[in-house]
Amino acid sequence: MAAEPPKRPEAPFATRIDPEKEGGLSGEQKRFIRRVELQQWAKTTPRLRTRNVATGLAIGALVMGIYGYTFYSVSQERIMDDLDEEAKLARARGSKTGAN
Repeated sequence: MAAEPPKRPEAPFATRIDPEKEGGLSGEQKRFIRRVELQQWAKTTPRLRTRNVATGLAIGALVMGIYGYTFYSVSQERIMDDLDEEAKLARARGSKTGAN
């Protein structure tokens, strides 16, 4: 027969407190929690701001790169259109080498 494992005593679990219910937190406890939350925000805000600025700059650089590349490719198309027009005009005038 297998021996049964020893039973562990039941540990009390933390219960959530709804501050809106009766018997919830007192006014002083609410003020303390609010003060601690504000201190945590004050500590993490500079790091978040740095990340947000870096993300914004990266997105801005990507947008400007796409914008610049679009202008570059459109200007290349215009050059190719000009070359095509010159080639059509040259064909219309005929070859000047006399090889026809």
